[in-house]
Amino acid sequence: MRPEILAPAGGMEQLIAAVRCGADAVYLGAGGFNARRSAQNFGEGRLAGAVSYAHVRGVKIHVTVNTLVMDQELPALDDTVREIAASGADAVIVQDLAVNARFRDLCPDLPRHASTQMTVHNLDGARLAADLGFSRVVLARELTLREIEYIAARCGIETEVFIHGALCMCASGQCCLSSMLGGRSGNRGYCAQPCRLDFHNAERGYALSLKDMSHLRYVKELADVGVSSFKIEGRMKRPEYVAAAVTAARAALDGEAYDEESLRAVFSRSGFTDGYLTGKRDVTMFGYREKEDVTAASGVLGKLANLYRAERQSVPVDMELKMTPSETTLRVGCDPLAATVRGPSPQPARTLPTTPQIAENALSKTGGTPYFVRSFAAEIAPGLMLPVSALNAMRREALEKLTDLRGEAKPYKILENPVKIDAHTGPETPQIWARFEKASQIRGNFDRIILPLSEVEKRPQIVENYGDKLTVELPSLFFDTNKTEIVEKLVDLGINDVLCENLYAVGIARKMGVAARGGAGLNALNSLTLSELEKLGLVSATVSFELAMNRIAALNGALPRGIIAYGRLPLMRFRACPVKGKNGCGRCAGVSRLTDRRGVEFPVLCHDREYGTLLNSVPLHIAEKNLPKLDFLTLWFTLETPEEVERVENEYRDHLASDRARTGGLYYRQIK
Repeated sequence: MRPEILAPAGGMEQLIAAVRCGADAVYLGAGGFNARRSAQNFGEGRLAGAVSYAHVRGVKIHVTVNTLVMDQELPALDDTVREIAASGADAVIVQDLAVNARFRDLCPDLPRHASTQMTVHNLDGARLAADLGFSRVVLARELTLREIEYIAARCGIETEVFIHGALCMCASGQCCLSSMLGGRSGNRGYCAQPCRLDFHNAERGYALSLKDMSHLRYVKELADVGVSSFKIEGRMKRPEYVAAAVTAARAALDGEAYDEESLRAVFSRSGFTDGYLTGKRDVTMFGYREKEDVTAASGVLGKLANLYRAERQSVPVDMELKMTPSETTLRVGCDPLAATVRGPSPQPARTLPTTPQIAENALSKTGGTPYFVRSFAAEIAPGLMLPVSALNAMRREALEKLTDLRGEAKPYKILENPVKIDAHTGPETPQIWARFEKASQIRGNFDRIILPLSEVEKRPQIVENYGDKLTVELPSLFFDTNKTEIVEKLVDLGINDVLCENLYAVGIARKMGVAARGGAGLNALNSLTLSELEKLGLVSATVSFELAMNRIAALNGALPRGIIAYGRLPLMRFRACPVKGKNGCGRCAGVSRLTDRRGVEFPVLCHDREYGTLLNSVPLHIAEKNLPKLDFLTLWFTLETPEEVERVENEYRDHLASDRARTGGLYYRQIK
C-alpha cells in the first residue's frame, strides 16, 4: 500500500497549498492544546471549514492536540474534543495520557495517533502505544532506517515518520530548555527555541542547532520497510514551503527527480542532513540559519507560489446524462455519493441535434473545480437538442451539489463521561529518595536508592547490597530494545523495581513482571495522567518539574507521587552529541560542558555513548521551602562528590537553605 504524504498547515493558505500540491492528508491545530500555538491554526470555528475543504478534495485531516495539559484546563480540553468530533476530522495526534484518555472516553470512534512528543523510539514503546488504543505511532526522528524497519514490522499498528523539516536537538517531549530559561514550555506549545542560539564548546558554535532533515531520497526504502505515512514538518512555515515540500515528496515517491535546490532555498539551516536515518551522527549534522539561507528564499517564492495557484483536479467523477422529449437529467457520482440535477426540456433539433459527443465535450469542462471526468455515458433520444449553455449550467449545479455532499461533516458520537478522581492524601513526612549517576557517589541513608541500569549491570552485587530499597533506572532513550536481555539478567539476580523515564520502560516492566515507577520524563502534569499511569500498573510517579508547586499540591488521585527536589535538572536528551569533535569522541570521559552566549556553563553527560543529557547550569535546591504533602522527594545526583551528597542530604533533613548557587526551578513560577 502506498504511504500517505502528510503535510503541515499553520493556516488556510498552507492548507490550500498542501491540498493543491497533492498531499494525501494534512495535520493542523484547532486552536489551543497544540504544539505550535504561535501558528494561525484553526480555532474560533474554522476547523469545520478546513475539514470540509479537505474532504471535498479527498484529503484527510489530522488534528494536533499534542501538548501537556493542567487540571484547570480539562474542561476546555473536553470542549476541544467535542469540537473535533463535530468536525468529522479523520484522526487526532496526542501526547498527554490525559488527552488520550479524554478522547478515548468521550469519543472512542475517533482514531488516535501517538505524537512524536511521546518519544516513541523502540518496539516496546510502540507496542505500549498500541495497548493504549493508538492506531498509529509517530516515531522519533532520531531513528535509523534499520530501527524503523524493526519497529514497523513488529508493532502491530501504523507507523509515521518525518521525511523533511526541522530537527530539534532534543528528543521530542523531553526538552525543558525553553521552559527553564524563559518560562515557555515546548511541551505546551510555547517553545522559544533557545537551542538555536550560540551554545558553544571548545571546537564549535551553535552546538545545539541541527540542520533540517531531508529523507526524500529514501522514501522508497521507507515505504518498503512498511512505513504508513510520510510526514513533513513545518506548521510555522509559509505556504510556498509547504508547496515545495509536498511537490518534492510526491515526485520522490513516484521515483521522479525533485527540485532540491528550491527546497533548500525556501528554507534550510546550512543545508540538509540525513544523519539520523543513515546513522552517521557526526558534526556534519549541525547547522544554523545564516544570512544566505534567509535571502535565498526571495528568488524562488514566485515560482513556488505557482505550484498551488490553481485548483488541482484530483477527484474522479462518473457522469450519466439522460435526455428524453420531456426532461433532461444529469447524475454526477463519486462513490459512494452522487448528485442528480434536472435541466430544461430539450427542443426538437432544427439543424444539429445534441449528440453524446457534443454533450461530453460540454460536461467534461470541469476546470476550476477539484473534479475530472473519469467516465461518461449518455442516453439521448434521437432528434433532440439542448443548448450548450444549459448543459454547462447543469454541470455547475451538479458539481456544487456533489461538493456540498462531500464536504458535509460526518460527526462522531460523543459520550458523557466526566472525570472522577478522588482527592489525594499524602503523608505528613515524605520519604527521601536518592538517585545517583554512579554507584561510587552513594553516601547517606535514604528510603530508596535509584541507580542507572548500566551501573547495576557493572556491579551486580548492588542488587544484594540494597535489596528492596533498590530501584533500577532504565535508560531515558533505549534505541535497541533487543538489549532487554540486560534487564532480564538483572531480574534473574533479584531486581524487582524499575524507574521509567519513557513509556517503553513501562512496557518492559509489565513484560518482566517488576514494579514500575514513573520518572519525571513521563511528563505527568495533571491528575488524570497520574490516574492513567496507575491504570498501567505503576506504583508511584514523579510529577513533571514544569508544574508549579501550588498545582502539585492540588493534584488528586491515589497514586503515590513525588518530585525531584534537588539536582541539576535534565533539560535535554539527545542522540547527536553536541560536544563531539570532527574526529569523534576522542578521549571524552563522559562529562563535558557547553557555554551559552552569556558565558553560563551547562554540563553535558554522555550515557555509554548511546545518548546524552544537557543538565541545568545550577542545581535545584528547595530544602527550606514549605512543601505540600508528597509521598517522596527525590534528590537527583549527577556530578556531586560523596561529600556533597552527604551535605545535601543533611540540608534536606534539616530544611536548610543552601548558600551556593541554586535555582527554585519552575516550582515557584507559572510557565506558559
